[in-house]
Amino acid sequence: MTRVLILCTHNSARSQMAEALTREAARKVGLDLEVHSAGTEATRVKDDAKTVMAEIGLNLDGHTSKTLYDVPDPQNFDYVVTVCDSAAEACPVYPGRTTRLHYPFMDPSGGSLDRWRAVRDQLAEQFTAFVQALEAGQPVPPAYQAGPAVHVA
Repeated sequence: MTRVLILCTHNSARSQMAEALTREAARKVGLDLEVHSAGTEATRVKDDAKTVMAEIGLNLDGHTSKTLYDVPDPQNFDYVVTVCDSAAEACPVYPGRTTRLHYPFMDPSGGSLDRWRAVRDQLAEQFTAFVQALEAGQPVPPAYQAGPAVHVA
């Protein structure tokens, strides 16, 4: 089984959405993937993240904000993906077999629901491509492959 960890600063929005989206993309293609998310510090899962994920049928109600040390076997992941620059800088060193990736996304916090939806959709596109590459036995995207720029308040 392939293990994936998605890291952000507070594990309250982007990493939580990416975790659910990655897990769902893997489920759809029948890929045996263990997905976790964590933050460099724990806070709470933001209500706007729950709202925009519920709009696409994914429930974050059972999700909790956690740190790297709250996930099972925190030093044993095949892929560690940071989704914000702060987490990329604070990310600990991993053994040689771990592939570290950085897919930075805009922080939707404080923005409109349209901004949250835009970030959710960008996360969905990127992490679906990640899962599809794994499923096909192809190299995963090495960096965030942004679609058209989204400028919403």
